[in-house]
Amino acid sequence: MARTPLIHLSEIALTYGGNPVFEDMGMVVHTGDRVSLVGRNGSGKSTLMKVMAGLVEADAGQRVVSPGASVGYMEQDPDLSLFQTLGDYALSGLLDGETHMVEIAAAGLKFNPDRPVKTASGGERRRAALAKLMAENPELMLLDEPTNHLDIEAIAWLETTLRQSRNSFVVISHDRAFLNALTRATLWIDRGVVRRQERGFSEFETWRDKTWAEEDDQRHKLKRKIKAESRWAVEGISARRKRNQGRVRALNDLRAERASQIKRQTTAAMVFASGQKSGAKVIEAKNLNLSFDGLFMLKDFSLQIQRKDRVAFVGPNGVGKTTLIRTLLGEQPVDSGTLKLGTNLKIAVFDQARAQLDPTKTLWESLTNDPKMGVTGRSDQIMVRGTPKHVVGYLKEFLFAEDQARAPVKSLSGGEKARLLLARLMAQESNLLVLDEPTNDLDIETLDLLQDVLGDYDGTVLLVSHDRDFLDRVATTTVALEGNGAATVYAGGWSDYQAQMPPKKVGLEDNQQAKNKKKDTIKANNAELPKGVLSFVQKHRLEALPTEIKRLEAEIEKLEVFLGDPDLFTNYPVKFAKGTEALIERHDALSDAEAEWLDLEDLSGN
Repeated sequence: MARTPLIHLSEIALTYGGNPVFEDMGMVVHTGDRVSLVGRNGSGKSTLMKVMAGLVEADAGQRVVSPGASVGYMEQDPDLSLFQTLGDYALSGLLDGETHMVEIAAAGLKFNPDRPVKTASGGERRRAALAKLMAENPELMLLDEPTNHLDIEAIAWLETTLRQSRNSFVVISHDRAFLNALTRATLWIDRGVVRRQERGFSEFETWRDKTWAEEDDQRHKLKRKIKAESRWAVEGISARRKRNQGRVRALNDLRAERASQIKRQTTAAMVFASGQKSGAKVIEAKNLNLSFDGLFMLKDFSLQIQRKDRVAFVGPNGVGKTTLIRTLLGEQPVDSGTLKLGTNLKIAVFDQARAQLDPTKTLWESLTNDPKMGVTGRSDQIMVRGTPKHVVGYLKEFLFAEDQARAPVKSLSGGEKARLLLARLMAQESNLLVLDEPTNDLDIETLDLLQDVLGDYDGTVLLVSHDRDFLDRVATTTVALEGNGAATVYAGGWSDYQAQMPPKKVGLEDNQQAKNKKKDTIKANNAELPKGVLSFVQKHRLEALPTEIKRLEAEIEKLEVFLGDPDLFTNYPVKFAKGTEALIERHDALSDAEAEWLDLEDLSGN
């Protein structure tokens, strides 16, 4: 089947701050392409994607989009200032028949469309932007770190949806498992050059290492040739001056070629120093119970953590992973149970929100003057595990340029903020690391290095991450939080947990059992008070149900009109399937709402 070019970039040149990002760069994306866009932090991945989206204009070159082709870009920091709720933003620009797609995406990506924009977090805003793009369903989707701020269930939903889609897409992501599952080609940005391989991300590292090995071999041969020609020039040039000027010019050309070669960026100088060892038993929790406002966070939870254990905490967003860690560290009191912390604990924390970094401070100040992190030192030095180092030199070890030392933290990219926070942590001695989503925004090479560093660390690690590959590489124990206080301990990483967990029952019979259980629960709750007496919650629910029923009826009507298009199944089978699924869900929800309303009406005695 012939593939049609969707977007074509040719002879693109772009400079930022006097430094060239791209020179004479070209690339093509065709129909059916599923491409991973990879490269180190700062290599220009997001910039290239914005050029593809038409949001950044190149200094030179052409961007050509195939006539009639639609290109959509997932904004990292969308402007929601004109909208009241996340749903208003996600629905903007959609046709009436496509609005249900936002609800499907909202359920899959786990964000509330009714959330006011003013109170929405950065992660919720990004999920709304992703839902908007999924609902728009363009022929070419440009996805910049779509899995950031998604839990594993939402990542799985997105992965399945993209796999079933007929759309082309280019994706930037640090999530190896996500890229391995979806991509069929790879674009690699390396020192301003964009290379393409017609294989998915699973083959990238082999390709990269082979390319670098060939480059090193060519550089070695060039060096030997320059050495030999230089020896000839020194030993015999005076006797053969007239006849060999061409050879002298060739030697100068070789030296110019070597000078023009761009050195590959080194890796960050990462190391965690454990300092004084903790006791063999780090944390012992027995029969912990914790609840808030009648909702269980933990039920009869027990866990024993030994020195050098790597314990991963997984589960949906909001299930209580960070709360559990705070509980295990003694920061969150429990309702009942016993908790014992080991001796000589020195704790270092990497927080998901990067809240330990003051955006108004410079990188220099962040390393030398921040009492809340215990980071102190002279004006130009930082104590790194007991040894003084110059601030600029230490920043260079983490791949920061000298002129960034006096720049504010708020000017950094997400990956740079992660590296700065790691630099702060690695300046301290610790024997218990708490890493809350450390993989967000880091490039693949830095993730590899972080994994190796954690492997060599002599202390204990508590880890929260939605990166399945990283969990497999690091974790020795996985604690799965399943909601309603349930938390189960499994040996190994993510794949081991998946292999050990009980199989989930599926099918119509099980779905019906779940619905019956829900109805029985509603009836049981409604029967707690005598007839004619409703609780505050029941009164509120009885008042809200008619509006909910009308909304469901309106949605069903819209979906039936949408699915009534005779060409929908033939031209858009994925939309037809999702619309059908949504219609079934709305009918089930309507049936449940009507039954609940009847029960409450009967209980009220009206």
